[in-house]
Amino acid sequence: MGIWGDQVVPRIVDVACGPRQTAELRERVCAGLTGRVLEIGFGSGHNVPFYPPAVTRVDAVEPSDLGWRLAAKRLAGSTVHVERSGLDGQSLPFADATFDSALSTWTLCTIPDAVAALREVRRVLRPGGVLHLVEHGLAPTAGVQRWQHRLEPVQKRVAGGCHLARPIRQLLVEGGFVPVALEEFYEKGAPKPLGALSLGSARPA
Repeated sequence: MGIWGDQVVPRIVDVACGPRQTAELRERVCAGLTGRVLEIGFGSGHNVPFYPPAVTRVDAVEPSDLGWRLAAKRLAGSTVHVERSGLDGQSLPFADATFDSALSTWTLCTIPDAVAALREVRRVLRPGGVLHLVEHGLAPTAGVQRWQHRLEPVQKRVAGGCHLARPIRQLLVEGGFVPVALEEFYEKGAPKPLGALSLGSARPA
């Protein structure tokens, strides 16, 4: 990825997605996680303080070495065992039906093939397992969508391949999931092209 992608983007994400901006959303999306959890796009561990007591272990999929190092203090304060267990959400190194729950927060925007990643998550979830997610993506209004498409080429260059206009609900369906409780709204205080969020859960179809 080069110096920008390896050394700069993880630091930008660590600050931009920090708890001051996202704590309430992270708490909401982590509620209900149980058992062994797969977290794709672990980043620098901002979800760690919000894992509920029912979580017994988290397998973190995170390609960035720097992101993992930035998570050290959060991991040190966690009562949940977290292990970096994979680098690529599109090819998970786990057997079928390994996990009770899965978690994805602001991740599907950057994975090159988001549908492939979702199919992998579906594969490794146990029967009855649930994917919890909060993602930004295609806005619900046409005017904002036009701005997203204009800004997306720049966003991809400066933010490590981040797409602004991916249709989250459609990606879930193509990845083999049925959205169960998925709210779609604009994040308070965020520019609308960047803050069109989908938050909730989905079950394997």
